[in-house]
Amino acid sequence: MRIFLPAIPLLAGFLLDIILGDPRWLPHPIRLIGKLISALEKAARKLFSKRLFLGGTILAITVLVVVTGITFAIIFACYRINMWLGIIVESIFCFYTFAAKSLKTESMKVHKELQKGSVEGARQALSMIVGRDTKPLDEAGIIRAAVETVAENTSDGVTAPLIFTAFFGAAGGFFYKAANTMDSMLGYKNERYFYLGKFAAKLDDVLNFLPSRITALTMILSSFLLNHDGKNAFRIWRRDRRKHSSPNSAQTESVCAGALGVRLAGDAYYFGELHKKEFIGDDLRPIENGDIRRANRLMYLTSALILAACCGVRILLYGGIFNVF
Repeated sequence: MRIFLPAIPLLAGFLLDIILGDPRWLPHPIRLIGKLISALEKAARKLFSKRLFLGGTILAITVLVVVTGITFAIIFACYRINMWLGIIVESIFCFYTFAAKSLKTESMKVHKELQKGSVEGARQALSMIVGRDTKPLDEAGIIRAAVETVAENTSDGVTAPLIFTAFFGAAGGFFYKAANTMDSMLGYKNERYFYLGKFAAKLDDVLNFLPSRITALTMILSSFLLNHDGKNAFRIWRRDRRKHSSPNSAQTESVCAGALGVRLAGDAYYFGELHKKEFIGDDLRPIENGDIRRANRLMYLTSALILAACCGVRILLYGGIFNVF
């Protein structure tokens, strides 16, 4: 039935991500967005050297308009030509916004290095997916950082793009990914980026406010379904969900910590500078290498549940539109 057609791009995009992930040989538009941000950063620093906040704001708006506009124009044109061409192209765009497979693959590289007994190899693998300095970390610190990354990016890398795509199509998903990419590149609270990246960082906080909380609540449900400690996940979420400088990051981290019965977060070094952070969760047992795998299972089930809900949203919002084709 045509009413179910709007769900196809979400389902197909998610399945493509599960199968393909982010192979190096495949051109990725997010990398193009990164190059655009880098080019505009140089221009902003040159043109607005005395007013970096204004320059960063104009930079962010320009990136969002260009990325969202191009994505929308391509998808709209394809749907005008042929409905199935539109579905195929939108499915490909959806695939590019999800990162479940690459999140699992990269975090499990840390797991595999530790299985081999290579702490240095694990540090190197971890450095590819975290912003903190990995050299000071011991084995427990490496595992803790990998688990935190999987928990936090369940929302940033998978469920938030799903939610934006469900309501606003693949162009909405790319709007979110552009904002999230700007935050990851410019949103540092150091001397170089404090003013230039401030607008991008605040925008990312706003965009992630609801998705991070929806993801956290869904992850609590997933904890019960996977026979983790769902009650403790809920308890730690209520207690520790605000223990982060970001209003959103601790939402899923606290659930994951509670579900696994481990303690996450704590002090970390960034660019050689110590940042004091509160602990999240209780140290009910020592963290272990298997917790990386458990965090990934939580990520996948949470993502699948939100995918199902998002497909329902797409059908309700856009099911009638496809009847005109």
